[in-house]
Amino acid sequence: MKKKSSATKQINLRPHSSSLLDGPHRAAARSMLYPVGFTEADFKKPLIGIASTWSNVTPCNMHIDKLALEAEKGANAGGGKAIVFNTITVSDGISNGNEAMKYSLVSREVIADSIETVVGCGGMDGYVAIGGCDKNMPGAMICIARMNRPAVFVYGGTILPGCLTAASAPKDSPNVGKDLDVVSVFEAIGQHAAGKISDAELHAVESCAIPGPGSCGGMYTANTMASAIEALGMSLPNSSAQNAISPAKMDDCRRAGAAVVEMLRQGLKPLDILTKKAFENAITVVIALGGSTNAVLHLLGIAHAAKVKLTIDDFTRIGKRVPVLADLKPSGKYSMSALVAIGGIRPLMKTLLDTGLLHGDCLTVTGQTMAETLADVKSYPNGQQIIRPLDNPIKKDSHLVIFYGNLAPTGAVGKITGKEGTSFTGKAIVFEGEEKALKAILDGTVKKGHVIVIRSEGPKGGPGMREMLAPTSAIMGKGLGKDVALITDGRFSGGSHGFVVGHVTPESYVGGPIALVKNGDKIIFDAVKRTLTLDVTAKELAKRKKAWKKPAPRYPRGVLAKYAAHVTSASEGAVTDKDLEL
Repeated sequence: MKKKSSATKQINLRPHSSSLLDGPHRAAARSMLYPVGFTEADFKKPLIGIASTWSNVTPCNMHIDKLALEAEKGANAGGGKAIVFNTITVSDGISNGNEAMKYSLVSREVIADSIETVVGCGGMDGYVAIGGCDKNMPGAMICIARMNRPAVFVYGGTILPGCLTAASAPKDSPNVGKDLDVVSVFEAIGQHAAGKISDAELHAVESCAIPGPGSCGGMYTANTMASAIEALGMSLPNSSAQNAISPAKMDDCRRAGAAVVEMLRQGLKPLDILTKKAFENAITVVIALGGSTNAVLHLLGIAHAAKVKLTIDDFTRIGKRVPVLADLKPSGKYSMSALVAIGGIRPLMKTLLDTGLLHGDCLTVTGQTMAETLADVKSYPNGQQIIRPLDNPIKKDSHLVIFYGNLAPTGAVGKITGKEGTSFTGKAIVFEGEEKALKAILDGTVKKGHVIVIRSEGPKGGPGMREMLAPTSAIMGKGLGKDVALITDGRFSGGSHGFVVGHVTPESYVGGPIALVKNGDKIIFDAVKRTLTLDVTAKELAKRKKAWKKPAPRYPRGVLAKYAAHVTSASEGAVTDKDLEL
């Protein structure tokens, strides 16, 4: 780690643990730690937390207990004393398309709050946070930014693709030999509903799509956010592009533990790293990789915690000059593990840096600048097809399109790769909630030319802003990907693709225009002009608004009720601690 030139005074390596553990009056506190493995010498070392998101709830996190132990070893070997603790995780893959999914985005806030609670109460001087599934990463990063104690984020790693063999497949199976993942299963549900595959084929796909530990294997939300965090400078080089089960990932964890202790020695803190330029780097990398729309929501949330002014319009500004270069799932061909095999995201970042698209002077958790960490990175091997050259992009500008218009006065977020076209006009077919829309897609009620409107799914109205992976995958599975569009005040999985626009704000629960749409209304998308238009007169909309009544809260108590009471608009990152009055 490179020393900070400004570090001229003696740095306290135990700024928080010393007041908790030192002196005769803290004997009781020390007595509680001897049974968990502390020696007398350990009380003189920096206290390093290892925030593990281990759980058997999901394959994304089932291996993280072992990774946490490696981070513990690294912190101890680096001169600290580590304590491993757990926080929650939930599974988007299991809960998608169900009422249970309302807890997913809420878990981001619970994870941030719980890590802060343990680190704060435990007097930890720094910590490593290890995440796997989608909300672990932004949740951990929100806490890291909020607390501003030396910290390193470690990604749990990507899953390997599943594969259906001829021996285990039905006769003439169309999926034999293909790389499969959880999105393959969601799309197979649509294929099954359309009569394109049999019960046996659906069962065969679901049985082998998820072969073991690791996060969902395309450039879905987990891999997107891992890449964004590395681009922010908050994880060690290449942490975002390693297989979950690999020597590289174990080494990454050990080095992360040691790196936190070194950050303490150098007086390096997260807010030294999380600058506006760092967020611009993250947006640039997410666009080049063709990443998830959830990156918009989460980067806004992390920036809020870091007190960095970031808006949805920054995505448009940066997106005008950054191309999509990665041919990765869901809209592309390749899995994340294939990108790992050719060098991960580092060669791409080096290309972006060399062409002036990346800020090289941003600090990273290594103590080096981004440019210094990329100096010796080698190019991708000749002949690889996953990352395109800058002069032959998949799309010359961003796939993350921020829409405005009378249907989204404060913005909406689309994922338009170009394969869907750049415009769509259709007639609205309106659903209050995801389940009704999914049923209508599967039973054939939704026809070519429809714009599916799914509302009452916003941060407050859902509450929890469910992902629409089940409906979008069903659309693809039914073969309607180019014939229908979908808008929602909810959000999308990183696995969603097609002509889909989410995060429509203001949401329907607060009386946004999406609440006023009626069946048969014409809706016009223009991804070039970035407009989303409800073809209804202002007079008619005013009439509808006057007749509109705010719905009653769906949950009167509990975590969902607390979330709905505090959460902001999706266009502000759906954060829960903005302008709290004490």
